[in-house]
Amino acid sequence: MQFKLLERLDDIPAPAWDALHDGANPFLSHAFLAGLERHGCLRPAWGWTPRHATLWRDGELVAAAPAYLKANSHGEFVFDHAWADAYARAGLDYFPKWLVAVPYTPVTGPRLLARDGPDRAALLAAMREQAGRDGLSSLHVNFHPAGEDPAFDAGWLAREDVQFHWHNRGWADFEAFLADLQPKKRKNLRQERAKAERAGYAFRVVHGDEASESDLEAMYYFYCRTFADYGNHPALSLEFFRHLATAMPRQLVLVLAERAGEVVAGALCLRGHDTLYGRYWGASEPGPGLHFETCYHQGIEYCLREKLAVFEPGAQGVHKIARGFLPVTTRSHHHVSDPRFAAALADWCAQERDAVARHRANLLGHHPYRELPADPVPAR
Repeated sequence: MQFKLLERLDDIPAPAWDALHDGANPFLSHAFLAGLERHGCLRPAWGWTPRHATLWRDGELVAAAPAYLKANSHGEFVFDHAWADAYARAGLDYFPKWLVAVPYTPVTGPRLLARDGPDRAALLAAMREQAGRDGLSSLHVNFHPAGEDPAFDAGWLAREDVQFHWHNRGWADFEAFLADLQPKKRKNLRQERAKAERAGYAFRVVHGDEASESDLEAMYYFYCRTFADYGNHPALSLEFFRHLATAMPRQLVLVLAERAGEVVAGALCLRGHDTLYGRYWGASEPGPGLHFETCYHQGIEYCLREKLAVFEPGAQGVHKIARGFLPVTTRSHHHVSDPRFAAALADWCAQERDAVARHRANLLGHHPYRELPADPVPAR
């Protein structure tokens, strides 16, 4: 058994990497992760230095994790700014830290890629030892699925948060979905959609192999404009958007809004085996109902047409509940090297998990459906 650290995902043949996961989650594919590196989306100056962990047996890759040395906490969506501040006030360096995640992507999916449980445990143990040898403050595994929980022993700190996901109950179409909502909620959504229609918006949904160059350029413009509106720097490049369209042609899904023959808004999504993942949106003009139609209603219609089980439209957003999305628990685990900080943070994380559980229960009480099934949000 040999443990290796790699600075480029392209140092691993794509078939070897992709053999370690079932392909259900597009963000774990070699095409997606290597594309970020090839097309200028990950830079040390932005806090991202690839440092992938791999485990080999007799020259064969048996376990791996997409991992990065982080010089800040940007683009992670599991917030640890208070931890970094506490380290600084104690005169210690929190950065660099080591992060297992998909950059800029708060989507639950496999993080410790392996053929079996023992290889997964061996990979995680090797990473923890390496972090200690390198004097790193911490090792983090963000947005992993429930099935990876057994890999983490008592030396890891568990954190939880809430996202809002839509689950398909087998509705035939959007009207059937609306029929299962409470009357007031149903009326509100119909009015919301009618506003967009009256404003003259028409919608077009295309996959990567159906998207024109002008479609990709428009979506990239919308993406950049949204980041500029919030004073942030767009990390993804137009070349990366083009890469997705060619390397993942049926997994890239664009929702494009048109008015008077001009594309005025768009949402970029990726499609997995049973899930649609909403990632980015933007518009060149404000419009009644435009955001909700582009980002949510069109996505739900797509899932119904394609018989997808889940629609994950991104992080945060309590407003999603009124549109049929329910609160789902997300997971992360963290190993903090300094035992004093680890002990203090253990109590803090326990309190946070309790608060998140109460928050989720309260949110479920505001669901828009006439009734909920016994298991409304299955673990993922």
